Amino acid sequence: MRVVILQPSYIPWRGYFHQIALADVFVFYDDVKYDKNGWRNRNRIKTPQGPQWLTIPVLNKGVESQHTPIHEIRINDQTDWAKKHWNALQTNYARAPFFDAYASQLSAFYLSRPTYLTDLTIPQTVALARLLGITHTRFLRSSQLTGLSGVKTDRLLSILTQLGATHYLSGPSARDYLEEDKLRQAGIALEYMQYSYPSYPQLYPPFEGQVSILDLLFMTGPDALDYIVEQKDTPK
Repeated sequence: MRVVILQPSYIPWRGYFHQIALADVFVFYDDVKYDKNGWRNRNRIKTPQGPQWLTIPVLNKGVESQHTPIHEIRINDQTDWAKKHWNALQTNYARAPFFDAYASQLSAFYLSRPTYLTDLTIPQTVALARLLGITHTRFLRSSQLTGLSGVKTDRLLSILTQLGATHYLSGPSARDYLEEDKLRQAGIALEYMQYSYPSYPQLYPPFEGQVSILDLLFMTGPDALDYIVEQKDTPK
């Protein structure tokens, strides 16, 4: 069984969904420290002026703490961020071939007004995976698992062991800190992602690959998964 453990993010890029597509079980690593300038609450979309950030505002209290876990981060709902984000998506993707096909499903997330960041980003990511046609992957939150122990590699190993993983699929940057011997001794095969994707038709040239999955979905619709992973490599 192949397991991926990854921090939840806001409307992630296609590499994130590549990992979801290859996983039997995908664990949202939501009880580790919130990284203030990461991808937990922001991502980029395409516009005529170039890539534009969409950032969900979070409450400052507690965010500066080095120990605040992601799942305890609250959305600052005193702003009209949701309306601005949806308006930005409508403005920049209304002419995309498949925007109308997904608009009603996605707009619901911008009306939901959850208190916690992960109560928006996790359900939205799962919904996007299903819209892409990824139906086999089971999703869990690390914050809902019990009996975990250790830090860094030991904690990852605790999750993998509890789930009965035989393979762990990791992003390439983990090579710098992952203690590979510990996984090997536990009988868990380690695989690293390789991100290499074809271009696809986009509005507002030139092509930009480092944008939210929404760009690919709105532009290619039911063919989007073909631009992420070869179907023969996707678990059934």
